[in-house]
Amino acid sequence: MPPEGDVVSVPHQEAVRRRNLGAVLRYVHLRGATSRAELTSELGLNRSTIGALAAELTAVGLVHEGAPRASGRAGRPSPVVRTNAAGFSAYALTVEAGRLRAARIGLGGDILDSRTVARPSGNDLTATLTGLARELRPTDGSVPLGCAVAVVGTDRDPALGETLGEALGLDHPVQVGNLADLAALAEHTRGAAVGVDDVIHLHGDDGISAGLIIGGRGFTGHNGIGAQAGHMVVNPDGHPCRCGHRGCWEAEISAAAGDRARAALWLGHGLANLVNILNPGAVVFGGTLAGLYRDGHDQVRGRLHASALPACRAGLRLSVALLGDDAPLIGAAELAFERLLSDPLNTAAA
Repeated sequence: MPPEGDVVSVPHQEAVRRRNLGAVLRYVHLRGATSRAELTSELGLNRSTIGALAAELTAVGLVHEGAPRASGRAGRPSPVVRTNAAGFSAYALTVEAGRLRAARIGLGGDILDSRTVARPSGNDLTATLTGLARELRPTDGSVPLGCAVAVVGTDRDPALGETLGEALGLDHPVQVGNLADLAALAEHTRGAAVGVDDVIHLHGDDGISAGLIIGGRGFTGHNGIGAQAGHMVVNPDGHPCRCGHRGCWEAEISAAAGDRARAALWLGHGLANLVNILNPGAVVFGGTLAGLYRDGHDQVRGRLHASALPACRAGLRLSVALLGDDAPLIGAAELAFERLLSDPLNTAAA
């Protein structure tokens, strides 16, 4: 707070207002239709402030306000705030081992339209991704606010974001993230790990990769390619891995593919190492690992209990991805929406 007697500066007031607008929009974006009364309670702002913020967001079309369903309770009902999903959307793209996916996702997180094609041979993916995104253009002429792409593995074209942004006619580059990282973001904000601050999302596709949420924030490492869990050595004299080493976690699971129970034991073995190191509150299995966990639930848990420290696994939740195969797309959309959620009015008006 400023010293007593000082007048709060206009720039400071504007920053607070912008932050509060973002907080209201983000809450409704993630939680769905929300009453003003709930926003007042959850965000710690007074009723008049919430009313003014909701009115500003409504004026630029980001949200709609309407009457709640009849509850039978006495007193004046609190208006309900909903996102304008049809009017504001983002492109979300994925580059996976065997396919490319594209979706247009509305503010609020609903998938409005999507396309899937086999991944073409060669390294130039821009034309195919651009074509998929263009097929998703809104018929009402509105322009999606942004785009992000989730790429499997570590071999990323550093120019992909810029070239995609230019091809799609955006005034900024497309954001590029690791597929497992963005799937973790989606499950943390909308899926199986909502409300958990320390999460491991294990994704099986082109090998095994991990997305980490630590202290409520994504962790990607120094160069943005951290948590390549599939190359954690679990058997030094084991099977050769494509990386050139032996006994990598993904190599041992792959070698046991014909024996699901044995593969599940290896899954539990590597999981125990990660749990001992990171002490997560939840582990979510996505991609091909979702099926392996379902089939080998008992083996995974048995090996985890045998190998992980009791204190590190206490209270741990294990589950498959609630958002399924859509988790990377939804995570990419969250990345694309971040500019809007951080500064709603200026971004919407741009």
